[in-house]
Amino acid sequence: MHDKLTRQFGSHRVATGVRSPEQVMEVWTSRSGAWTMVITYANGTSCIVAMGEDWLAHKIEEPARG
Repeated sequence: MHDKLTRQFGSHRVATGVRSPEQVMEVWTSRSGAWTMVITYANGTSCIVAMGEDWLAHKIEEPARG
């Protein structure tokens, strides 16, 4: 899955999170704004669970101090 997303679609992994003790979720994005959500299971199987367009990452800003 990693090779296909990287080579064929020009995507890069931008986020990873543990969904459960048995599952890891990843978000992959490309420069064009396409995004792909992948779940990887403890047995090594990976599945694309969602795809879309126009991904926009938001910058986390600290509140102003004053």
